[in-house]
Amino acid sequence: MLKKGSRGARSSRGSRMFSEDNSVHKFSRIKNTNLLDEDDEIYNTRNRQDQLLSNSNASSPYNDRSSSSPMDKSPWSSQTNVNVPFDDNDDNFSSNVLMGSLVREEGHIYSLATSGDLLYTGSDSRNIRVWKNRREFAGFKSNSGLVKAIVISDDRIFTGHQDGKIRVWKVSSRDPSVHKRVGTLPTMKDYIKNSMKISNYFEVKRHKNAAWFRHYDAISCLSLSEDKTFLYSSSWDKTFKVWRISNSRCIESVTAHDDSVNSIVTGFDGLVFTGSADGTVKVWRRELQGKGTKHFFSQTLLKQECAVTAVAVNPDTTVVYCGSSDGLVNFWERENHLSHGGVLRGHKLAVLCLITAGSLVFSGSADMGICVWRRMGMDHVCLSLLTGHNGPVKCLAAERDDEAAATERRWILYSGSLDKSVKMWRVSENSVPVAWKGCASGAPIAIPSSLPAAPSFEARNRVDGIQN
Repeated sequence: MLKKGSRGARSSRGSRMFSEDNSVHKFSRIKNTNLLDEDDEIYNTRNRQDQLLSNSNASSPYNDRSSSSPMDKSPWSSQTNVNVPFDDNDDNFSSNVLMGSLVREEGHIYSLATSGDLLYTGSDSRNIRVWKNRREFAGFKSNSGLVKAIVISDDRIFTGHQDGKIRVWKVSSRDPSVHKRVGTLPTMKDYIKNSMKISNYFEVKRHKNAAWFRHYDAISCLSLSEDKTFLYSSSWDKTFKVWRISNSRCIESVTAHDDSVNSIVTGFDGLVFTGSADGTVKVWRRELQGKGTKHFFSQTLLKQECAVTAVAVNPDTTVVYCGSSDGLVNFWERENHLSHGGVLRGHKLAVLCLITAGSLVFSGSADMGICVWRRMGMDHVCLSLLTGHNGPVKCLAAERDDEAAATERRWILYSGSLDKSVKMWRVSENSVPVAWKGCASGAPIAIPSSLPAAPSFEARNRVDGIQN
């Protein structure tokens, strides 16, 4: 690992993270090349590493703007078997299996979100796909900027993009397969109201100013407050911003870190957690002030040399997790205060995404694997290493498996990768651990190289041609 301030560290900032043959190079920051909106020259940012992985737009069948819908001539193919048998009496059967894959040809997968029986997928092709019952259901397309993040609040979908904008979509009341864009954050009203005030601008580069109420670099993450009153957005511009959902207003901008903010997540008791390429994890406290709200710095949980790439919170057990570019997952437990609980060592390369579900923690990595951890008391055990992707695992989402027995807690895990596919896994909290003391000083032992995959077939009732 390169040290901060060393000559090698400085020279690596613009280097490519992955080569064409998927070999992985050491790095200390997670960034990529910005896609410029053709009418927004303000987003003239530094070269970024992610985009060097994903120059697929030229071959996308949807670059033709005359296309009426991204669902026309869909390149997706679904290979699933949702009726995977579950037999507890079979000693050779693993309760954690690969259920199937959704393989695409148009771009790398950067974001996932679930809402009820719907799965939303975002990619560098600028398309957002909607899946229902593991079949294509709908699709809509943004004008520019690869889809870095997706969050869902009731009937509205918020998507964060490479061009620094947040786009707002709404499901049609007449046709649930139709999604219409109903706004962009910041709104045009905010532009008009604030553009004339010099105090609303600050210097971001020499001879270059930016408005406080808009991101001038790529959005890296989106998160909703516990009561879904506020939307949080983090960005490579070193800030996070707070948006009031009821009126689509940016009510606060916080310069949070000395480098790109790679992740933001709301937690418990009004706390907000941010992770940055500067190697820190910070805690922010939200306080109400009259009719407004204000965020104050509370504490720094972690300060290290390598970049923090992902942050997740389990609000039920009040545990905070963070993944780093060195492949480690640190976690903190709250008793009277947040204290460091240990380190989960299961990856050989950078942790790119983290989520929690029930007592489980899922970590996706540039090593193309997904570690499944279960919290048991004050310790964590490694239940499985899910393998099957041919590229770095960039995003994760999970939903409860309603078909599980009443005595079992089971989850459907979705994983999106830079191999242009989404995979579906069935994971049980009752699985037999493959390694105890997963947070010990050594790496977990006896992790299987792969899990038995469910037999798959090509779905023939795919829905095509849904109009935007």
